[in-house]
Amino acid sequence: MSAFKSEFLRTLSERGYIHQISDETGLDDLFAKETVTAYIGFDPTAPSLHAGGLIQIMMLHWMQKTGHRPIALMGGGTGMVGDPSFKDEARKLMTLDTIASNINSIKQVFSNYLTFGDGPKDALMVDNGEWLRQLNYLDFLRDVGAHFSVNRMLSFDSVKLRLDRQQSLSFLEFNYMVLQAYDFVELNKRYGCRLQMGGSDQWGNIVNGIDLGHKMGTPQLFALTSPLLTTASGAKMGKSLSGAVWLNPDMLSAYDFWQYWRNTEDADVERFLKLYTTLPLPEIAKLAALGGSEINEAKKVLATEITAVLHGRAAAEQAAETARKTFEEGSVSDDLPTVTVPQSTLEAGVGILSLFVTAGLATSNGEARRHIQGGAVKVNDRPVSDERLQLTAADLADNGAIKLSLGKKKHVLVRAA
Repeated sequence: MSAFKSEFLRTLSERGYIHQISDETGLDDLFAKETVTAYIGFDPTAPSLHAGGLIQIMMLHWMQKTGHRPIALMGGGTGMVGDPSFKDEARKLMTLDTIASNINSIKQVFSNYLTFGDGPKDALMVDNGEWLRQLNYLDFLRDVGAHFSVNRMLSFDSVKLRLDRQQSLSFLEFNYMVLQAYDFVELNKRYGCRLQMGGSDQWGNIVNGIDLGHKMGTPQLFALTSPLLTTASGAKMGKSLSGAVWLNPDMLSAYDFWQYWRNTEDADVERFLKLYTTLPLPEIAKLAALGGSEINEAKKVLATEITAVLHGRAAAEQAAETARKTFEEGSVSDDLPTVTVPQSTLEAGVGILSLFVTAGLATSNGEARRHIQGGAVKVNDRPVSDERLQLTAADLADNGAIKLSLGKKKHVLVRAA
């Protein structure tokens, strides 16, 4: 990667965000001489984004921090189609009400990373449903569709892999890349947007937008993609053993979010500090240089810094303190994740298997049974070997809770309601 003169590209390069750029010199010159507007699209496939999408949000954050204008594009229109890129089958179609609800839920996260407003460098949040839902089909085919070669569309990996596996690709999904390309042109027309960013799996879709813009008379447009991240062991980012690592606090607590990052593999610490925190690079280098058991201190800093941006500094420090009490002192903190069960249920007795499912420590009785057979389950810090164990109100500790543990790192308190 060449040495960039613009602060934005230099920052992204130094921190490991860049996978590919359509025209390095041209984009660097643009950022060096003017305020640039760029966007990343987010399709509302769930009520929250998860940690796998955090790298994209951070790219928008750094764009604004270096003096430029980011656009977070909500897919109120494209969400009706669903991005088929590198998917084995079509996404489940969502109703308009579901799409609207998901967008409203997703929006709450962005204000932690971006400053929105009406100024020339203030971030914008835009919904592509504003223009895509108003399109006249025949006019769109004639004015936009005429610029697309089906031969070329079939050559993109996102489509080709699906067809090579003889998996169905609907005409609806085939249109997604056309709509995404049109978004780029429309955002240029409305906001002077010159750059689209995204994960490396979006390269073909973004280049389509550049080509369409050229044919429809826009100024030169640009593409920048980030690497698709996995952990050092190959696990997909944003996923944990218990499911997706959601960004919305009502779907994942600050403590569980903190724990996800605290459990980062040693080999990933420096990379994640660069990508997911705003710590200066010299400070990151010092943390990355820690060896042996001291690397755990760097992991705590990583977890606290990432959690502080999303949930606030107080919640991050509370999560860190809860973990310290739980793991270092062996005490039970009231700030551990908590579930409640009816008092009558506890008085009658509830099975350990179903209680583990209720607590979110297992997805099924069978999985809970396997955990017990593997020696990974404790109740109130005592190992459990009997899968038929019944827990009652008598098992409530002095703090009024039953502590369920899965391995050394996952704990949930059960209280009577």
